[in-house]
Amino acid sequence: MELTMIRAGRIVNTHGVRGEVKVLPEGVEPELLLDCPALYVDGAPMAPAARRIHKGCLLVKLKGIEDMDAALALKGKAVSIRRADVKLPAGEYFDEELTGLTARDAATGDTVGTVEEVLHYPAHKLCAVRGGRDEYLVPFVPAFIAGVDLVGGTIDIHMMEGLGSHED
Repeated sequence: MELTMIRAGRIVNTHGVRGEVKVLPEGVEPELLLDCPALYVDGAPMAPAARRIHKGCLLVKLKGIEDMDAALALKGKAVSIRRADVKLPAGEYFDEELTGLTARDAATGDTVGTVEEVLHYPAHKLCAVRGGRDEYLVPFVPAFIAGVDLVGGTIDIHMMEGLGSHED
């Protein structure tokens, strides 16, 4: 299932006294948020007047938020973006798009589980596939991923010996 909205993070605090908010990205690189025409704060569209990256977070000045008190009222709220507003390179997906996909063995077509979460490591992402006869931590790299079908809700995996958590 293709998503129209992607959760991008959460407002964790204010920044300064002029109404800027600090967004902690979740499953999204902060650089991707720099060009979005609107950020959706708890589902309500808000236009950014200015934004910049600072220490891994996105600092945003939202139109209509003029002081620290107004910014403080947004603390803890979820921030989303429209999927159509962001162009990812071919073969890259947001964590939220991968979560919930049915994982299949690329060779046989057998279902091996569901992607329950996406873990981030320095080299690459890992898809945690659970719900089948074993648990798999699948590196999200071409050697392991045969294909992703968001419309069909599936991810095909090249199953290799030792991939499962209970295999020797």
